[in-house]
Amino acid sequence: MLPHGCPRPAPGGAVPEPKDLRSRHGVLKLDLSIHDFQEKDGSVRYCYLLPDGTQSPTLRLHPGDLLILHLTDDLTDLDTTVGGARAIYGPATAHAPAMTHGMATMHGPAMEMSMQKAASDPCTRGAMTAVSTNLHFHGLTVPPVCHEDDVLKTSIEPGDPPFEYRFRIPANEPPGLYWYHPHIHGFSEVQVLGGASGALIIEGIERADPTLAGLPERVLVIRDQDLLNPDAPPSKSEPVVPKLFIDRDGDSANNGTGFGRPAKDLSINFVPVPYPDYPPARLTMKPRERELWRVLNASAITYLNLAVLYRGAPQPLGVVAIDGIPIRYGGSPAPAKVRVNHIGLPPGARAEFVVEGPPLGVPGLLVTRTVNTGPGGENDPNRALASIIAASDAPEPQSRLPAHPKPLPPPTLPWLGDVKPVRVRRLYFSEKLQNPNDPTSAVAFYITVDGQTPKPFDPNSPVPNIVVKQGEVEDWIIENRSPELHAFHIHQLHFELVDWSGVPVHEPFLRDTVNVPYYNGRTLEYPSVRLRMDFRDPNTVGTFVYHCHLLDHEDGGMMGIIRVVPADAPPEAHNAEPAGTGADASTGTGAQRSSSDHIAATIPH
Repeated sequence: MLPHGCPRPAPGGAVPEPKDLRSRHGVLKLDLSIHDFQEKDGSVRYCYLLPDGTQSPTLRLHPGDLLILHLTDDLTDLDTTVGGARAIYGPATAHAPAMTHGMATMHGPAMEMSMQKAASDPCTRGAMTAVSTNLHFHGLTVPPVCHEDDVLKTSIEPGDPPFEYRFRIPANEPPGLYWYHPHIHGFSEVQVLGGASGALIIEGIERADPTLAGLPERVLVIRDQDLLNPDAPPSKSEPVVPKLFIDRDGDSANNGTGFGRPAKDLSINFVPVPYPDYPPARLTMKPRERELWRVLNASAITYLNLAVLYRGAPQPLGVVAIDGIPIRYGGSPAPAKVRVNHIGLPPGARAEFVVEGPPLGVPGLLVTRTVNTGPGGENDPNRALASIIAASDAPEPQSRLPAHPKPLPPPTLPWLGDVKPVRVRRLYFSEKLQNPNDPTSAVAFYITVDGQTPKPFDPNSPVPNIVVKQGEVEDWIIENRSPELHAFHIHQLHFELVDWSGVPVHEPFLRDTVNVPYYNGRTLEYPSVRLRMDFRDPNTVGTFVYHCHLLDHEDGGMMGIIRVVPADAPPEAHNAEPAGTGADASTGTGAQRSSSDHIAATIPH
């Protein structure tokens, strides 16, 4: 019998490990359902459940494995609102309904039949309501088509038969940490904020770094949620902070102190760590044992800046993978590990790193440090997440890496950083403020290709913002013209960060999510990142999205469409400049930032 609602552990409890579901004989088959539940205080929880009531299992597959996932929508309309708007049916923006493309020219019975067919087919209905859902397999390079990883039209409704996701993990999929979550435009934030997320692991990271062989591994999913104690005064142990700022969405705005009420509470494997006292969850390790920690920031809007402290002293963390890809992979010249003492993770990002447990009797703490999200951003203060306790009788983590790995095959393509881009594109983040003098009053969010008109994402539009040919490599320069931090993410592929606000970055590894610093209103140029975008994989062919991974921004319109056409398709307009023109700053001068500096400093703080 399924549990009532979406149960959560009590604050201060032991950190449980998500249940592992492993492929067998090359296949992982499971039934999953999504549920929602409204608490007495009005807060809403969401959860993915297996038939036995287990929440958010970790899916473990190998390259080449087949995933067969049957998803049932058991959501109920809890009369929630998103951005002040009620639920909408049919392809539409989050704020205004629109008609399915191609139907506007139909009339009478033909139009009615087409609408009925579209409404009945989860692959084409494009429904966006409080009870619609789908799945995005974040970071995987699988085709953006129905039953695989399409989020533009696929929409599952209550009463539908179980919807089958069926696809094979590419044979060349990098081994590492990925995740799954819903991606219904206009409602992504409320579902992910409520807890709808889970980890997905592609096995074999020890094949990229043999020094990991035999290590115990621990999956830690950090989520955010609405405050359990929104009216509580700050803890007396915190310094006095300025008057509380509130943004338009009702969240606590950044006050620049590193303290005060956060915009959201955090949890670690669903154990809440609530404001104002932040009672840490409990994580027990054997003394001085080395473990591989696989950490996912599944937050809807919260940035993390993770550190491990023993008696208050930051500990070295050996980072071996970022966003699902080993540091040394695909011909990268990077070392197998990068040692840092803190790791920045924007919403949606992942890091895998080696931690050595504390000695007996030495107190340890996993914390997230403050993140400066800009004058228009949310408050992400210093806070504890978990106490780390050394105990000789600590139970072993449920998973351990193989002890005798075979090395990965050599790469078949040149390292991305060695490939000259065929063109350069410019994009920028911007916001529409309700009050031009109040950076917390944003009412619309845009990501715009330079030369196009800023406008919120319109899922009804058949016209992509960008068209690319499969097989090409491009550089994208993404500016931030707004007063808050944004996290750029693109589906179906990874990229290399090559430049940070005009300074070349020595970061020879790949990401799928990266921060773009906020504009402070004083500098002569907007802050920017330059990314080397990799469209060489045939699985990128199709139509998919790029967006800010702060999900209130995405739901508010900060998303665009890219279409990758086959390599032999006729040429189309590119809205870009050829590489090597004045726009190409990849050979700019200045001191380079090292990869270790940038893993630690990938977020302002």
